[in-house]
Parts: sequence; C-alpha cells; structure tokens
Amino acid sequence: MAERAAQGILLIEDNNEDYVVAERILRRVTHRPIMHCMDGESALDYLYQRGVYRDRQCVPRPALILLDLNLPGTDGREILRQIKKDAHLQTIPVVVHTTSANPYDVVWCYQHGANSYIVKPVDFERLTRALEMLVMYWLEVVTLSEERLL
Repeated sequence: MAERAAQGILLIEDNNEDYVVAERILRRVTHRPIMHCMDGESALDYLYQRGVYRDRQCVPRPALILLDLNLPGTDGREILRQIKKDAHLQTIPVVVHTTSANPYDVVWCYQHGANSYIVKPVDFERLTRALEMLVMYWLEVVTLSEERLL
C-alpha cells in the first residue's frame, strides 16, 4: 500500500535505549520518517512548530504518535491532554507506549483520548511483534486524516 511520504511516526521517548530498539524495529516495517523527541517540552515544540521546529517545511505532521507516559518535565499525560484538546492535532492517533500497567493510567489515558494503550513488552520478540502489528494497523489498515477539515 502506498504511504504518504510526509507523514511519519513521532516517537516521544526519554529512554535512549528504548528509543534505539523501537526505531530499529520500526525502520524494518515502514519507510515512513521516524521523528524523535526525548521530553514533553520538545514534543510540544515539534507539534506546535515552535523553537527549533519553527520551519514548517522540515516538520511533517505525524501520522501516528507513540507516547511514553513517564517523561521528565511535561509528562505524557499532559502531552496527551494537549493533543486531544487541540482541533488541529486531535485527529492524530496517539498510542501510549509505556512500562506502566497501572489500571489507573490505562483508564485515565482512554478517558483523555488515547487511541491505544500498550504496555512495553520486556521480551524483544514480543516487542517486535507488538510494534509490527501497530504499524500494520495504524499505517496500512485504517484510513487516517491528514489534516483537520473544519
């Protein structure tokens, strides 16, 4: 299936080891760009095209956001809340990808608009399968909105 070149995956992850592993897996299953933000402030700057991301030409709108909850500074909960209340961003699917299996976190994220919630598997094979299925579903099976229409 043809992929829209400008739309990629925004991976918001503060743990560099987790990022490297996820990026390696994602690059095997998609040719879409993979953007990385290590904390909540840089993720919001990216999404709102502020600071170093001010040039709209080099800041593609993500087709999908993979969001860690436990980030330094502005945490994943606040990022999720801001994305889902913004008319220009709320149509971007946000998949919470975290180590927290706390039922409170799961309920809270779904109540605040998360499209999926995945507890990061510790086993590499399970992580690979989870990310492969995630990419297949969100980037090949469903039809995503490129922009807000209204």
